[in-house]
Amino acid sequence: MGSKLVPFLFRSVPRASCPFRRPQWRAFSVSRPVRSDSLFVHRDTPDNNANIPFEFTAQNQELIKEIVSRYPSQYKKAAVMPLLDLGQRQHGFTSISVMNEVARILEMPPMRVYEVATFYTMYNRNPTGKFHVQVCTTTPCMLRDSDAVMKACEDTLGIHHGQTTEDGLFTMTEVECLGACANAPMVQINDDYYEDLTYDSTVSLLNALKHASDATGANLGGAEGLNTQSANAAKSAAGEHAINRQGRSVEAGNLQVPSPGPLSGRKSCEPAGGLTCLTGEPWGNETLRKDGAL
Repeated sequence: MGSKLVPFLFRSVPRASCPFRRPQWRAFSVSRPVRSDSLFVHRDTPDNNANIPFEFTAQNQELIKEIVSRYPSQYKKAAVMPLLDLGQRQHGFTSISVMNEVARILEMPPMRVYEVATFYTMYNRNPTGKFHVQVCTTTPCMLRDSDAVMKACEDTLGIHHGQTTEDGLFTMTEVECLGACANAPMVQINDDYYEDLTYDSTVSLLNALKHASDATGANLGGAEGLNTQSANAAKSAAGEHAINRQGRSVEAGNLQVPSPGPLSGRKSCEPAGGLTCLTGEPWGNETLRKDGAL
């Protein structure tokens, strides 16, 4: 019996004493903020904190009723994305107060709204300038010299990625593919695409936007596209500014803001040199309808 207990004691006693020999403490450290924090971390600032009140305008409240009515009553939280977009358009960016108000309207936990706003990068959770210049530098644009477009923005505006000009007019960010690869290189300014850019055409575009904004108060983008209310007032007063609402172009002095789209003379994404294939009659028995329906 003793021969069985002795090996057991020798094995169990060291094990029982192990927890007492190990140091019972943990090290605590705080990592420094990194640039990627802005994607998922909120830090209160003077212009973005929960104490700043936010309320949708009467016009937007009517629009919210129409948006929410598209969803079954038990699933109205599905309207979180269009309501966040509406709040961003009214407030200028998706602040913590905007997110809290959307959560209140849709009767959902604020954390669920934060999760959506931090996942999609089109929700700007920091203040942006009047013109948000988003430069695409993904492979198709890069192969057609998006570096020149980026340099034109930096030289003209005097800012780099993620920065805003001192006058609050321009914010420039570098983004991934915006889906206009056939018209590379391109930039998105607010809601509008400007395509087939070069260094010179980018400089001219930015200068025209600045000049037009200073002279007429016109604002590109937004829910109504070109905001010509203040521009028309300036036109009536000065008589020297032409506003073309149909083409969404603005003339201010000697500078003209071109309509969104290709700036190379193309109408859309057709081949710049004309068709090089599919120019003959199709072979085989394939024919198109003759009744004009196609």
